[in-house]
Amino acid sequence: MLRTDVAVIGGGTAGLAAERAARKNGASTLMIDPDFNGTTCAQVGCMPSKLLIAASREAARIRRAGLFGLEVDGMRVNGPAVLRRVREERDRFARLTRETIDKLPEGVTIRARARFDGPGRLLLDDGRAVEARAIVIATGSAPILPRPFAALGEIALTSETVFELEELPRRLAVIGSGAIGLELAQAFAHLGVEVTLFDKGERMAKVRCEKVHGNLRAAIGENLALHLGVEVTPHAAQEGARLSWTGASEGEATFDKVLVAVGRKPQLDGLDLDKAGLELDDHGVPRHDRATMRCGQSVVYLAGDAAADLPLLHEASHEGAIAGRNAAAFPAPIPVERNTPFAITFTEPVLATIGEAEEDGAITGTADFSDQGRARVDGLNRGALTLYAAAPDGRLIGADLIAPAGEHLAHMLAWAVQGGLTATQLLNMPFYHPTVEEGLKQALRTICAATPIALPPDQDAGAPAGA
Repeated sequence: MLRTDVAVIGGGTAGLAAERAARKNGASTLMIDPDFNGTTCAQVGCMPSKLLIAASREAARIRRAGLFGLEVDGMRVNGPAVLRRVREERDRFARLTRETIDKLPEGVTIRARARFDGPGRLLLDDGRAVEARAIVIATGSAPILPRPFAALGEIALTSETVFELEELPRRLAVIGSGAIGLELAQAFAHLGVEVTLFDKGERMAKVRCEKVHGNLRAAIGENLALHLGVEVTPHAAQEGARLSWTGASEGEATFDKVLVAVGRKPQLDGLDLDKAGLELDDHGVPRHDRATMRCGQSVVYLAGDAAADLPLLHEASHEGAIAGRNAAAFPAPIPVERNTPFAITFTEPVLATIGEAEEDGAITGTADFSDQGRARVDGLNRGALTLYAAAPDGRLIGADLIAPAGEHLAHMLAWAVQGGLTATQLLNMPFYHPTVEEGLKQALRTICAATPIALPPDQDAGAPAGA
């Protein structure tokens, strides 16, 4: 029998943050994981996908060189070399994560699988048991692979297997237009793969603004075939897979590989949650308070992708810290005001969603980047942005955008929303010329004009058109 103040199930981003926070707050800790292979981000998520995207953007940039009068002859995509770098750098990131785990105090990590045997008791698959004052579930998530696609065998890829490819496929089908599907579909297309993207829904990435979605659809459809509002049926073929689809469009085609990106599900199977006395929602996820990450009035806390709230690395780290600190303080959790939610999809241009969307009485302002000065200079002049502000003062509450330098604009806007800034306050701040950030002014001025607060003086009167 092992006894500890806080037991953490899972050694990923959320689990590491939870263990660290609990120990920092004076608790004895145990972290239980069967593999300790590194985080989802380093192994199969953020980092390998961005490595592939980096290569694809470089290829797209070189092809665009003619716009600037530069002639580049003989550019060729060496698929094996591209994918080799992805794996080598991914392995480096994963190794660094494992080295962080190795530096934890002796006796903290236990390589085993855990399941509940009571509210504060765990059974390990090595025959031992753990009693803890509080337990944090941080078991992460796994890609969903529907049975008809799983039947395709090695032809079907997920975000956890796609980076093991040693050659770029000639024809690739991508199922699902969420963040993973969009990023990888466009990246492979920029690398010269013939890509077709399918989704049963009509709205990609749950984009809220119609104008932003229209720009996204145009950008994605530039380099690949796009079929929204369709049901796809896979069939085994002699080489690859044959897909047929019906709905908004109909057709049939054969592909070398099929990347299934229809979402991820929390890894909660095998935990025997019923023995922990937890109330579960309709999806089998323990009901919990996002301000404390506590599951009801139990001794159990939830964090990261297992919580199925916002499956993003920065959210997983934040949730792990909240859960770990509160587990250490059990039974007196301290509620935490959560950060402004925002998500970035690294398409080209970058797509982002920040905060809340339009509500009753909300004010909106839009910006168009098709003729924005700096974006046009760089040959990246495309995209749109919609800001949402609360009446009557024009306090910013959210935004949707697809724009050049979108990840930087998204951070700026998320900080402004979390800081409670109004459009007038943001517009009164300095904007350097010429920058993409100046593109915000158009949307901010629209909001300011609709509020009782006076529009600030134009600090760049006489600037060239489009600046």
